[in-house]
Amino acid sequence: MPPVTHWLVLIAIAFLAGSIPFGYLIGRARGVDLRTVGSKNIGATNLGRVFGKKYFFLCFFLDMFKGLIPTAAAGWHAGVLGEFAMPAPTAWWWLAVMASSVLGHMFTPWLGFKGGKGVATGLGALLGVFPALTIPGVGAFVVFVIVVALWRYISAASVAAACSLPLWTWYAHDQFKTLQERRIGSQPLFEQTPASEIDAMVPYSGWPFVIVAGVLAALVIYKHRANLARLASGTEPKFGERTGGVPEHSGGDSPGPNTPPDPVGASENDQTHSPEFGAARPPQS
Repeated sequence: MPPVTHWLVLIAIAFLAGSIPFGYLIGRARGVDLRTVGSKNIGATNLGRVFGKKYFFLCFFLDMFKGLIPTAAAGWHAGVLGEFAMPAPTAWWWLAVMASSVLGHMFTPWLGFKGGKGVATGLGALLGVFPALTIPGVGAFVVFVIVVALWRYISAASVAAACSLPLWTWYAHDQFKTLQERRIGSQPLFEQTPASEIDAMVPYSGWPFVIVAGVLAALVIYKHRANLARLASGTEPKFGERTGGVPEHSGGDSPGPNTPPDPVGASENDQTHSPEFGAARPPQS
């Protein structure tokens, strides 16, 4: 295992990488401060609501890789990348690096410690703990895709995926334990050994991963509390719906060349019914 000082440096690098506010920077490059429009969040979802789906995917993948790269690099440096079971101290240090990238995104120091909600960065960080959290991360992502496909709410999909993550993590490590028991039991030396004794030879080693997965899931759900309130009131926008508030010079592709731009901070009533905007449009959020 690397020295403690190495782990501390890796944790700091992961936090700084995670703290890069890609959504905010993309918005600024197009003349918009995401903290003043839509849901006022700097993440991929709000960016997509303001500028369109292609910007959602651009920001999503940038956020994902800033979680994946430092986490995978830490595992490679420790010599455990590709290992499912490892000593508990190594697992805890690696998980600390993974969590730091997500916390850097959620609490970026460059924006007053107010950042995104950690979904894309968290997915990348999970994939970086290969394969101990990659398999659970893929399972949670499948839940995310299914919920988006059925109901088109990114926030609901994120919360559902977060809720499923600890369960996927426990199941993956439980299956690994079962495979190890079968491998031992198939050896001639242990053919007559009772199953209970073989079970004792292979202790469940997934608890550090399950615990951290549960903590990260709780953080993601906490960061979505405003979205949950909007879902309950029926005012949460669906995936693909656009938000007003993009100035004309920002390059937003919603207004036509002869159409006045939506004013920043315009009320829902103004955007939907005002004669200045012509025909009625779907309510903005």
